[in-house]
Amino acid sequence: MPETIEWNAPDGGVEGMQKAKAVLLSLWDGDEKSALRIDLWTKKMMVDEMNDFFYQTFFGMADTFARATNNKELAESIKEFAKKFHKQAAETLSKEA
Repeated sequence: MPETIEWNAPDGGVEGMQKAKAVLLSLWDGDEKSALRIDLWTKKMMVDEMNDFFYQTFFGMADTFARATNNKELAESIKEFAKKFHKQAAETLSKEA
């Protein structure tokens, strides 16, 4: 588990190193028809932050899916799942507190 994660994107207008607590990277291998992933998070990433990170990532994936496939109905299903996930994650976290 990394202590820190830093990134920059000077071509995208992000100058200097930026700090992050987590990163999810997915790649599609068209030849193998399989997804490859690199998932990293720091020791400082709190559970509530991870819950929010996944919720926002699901929403972003839904938007990307809608743009890529024009299947707005299925994209909306992903968003509904994200909302249910976020609610359930918050409830679980409050029970553990």
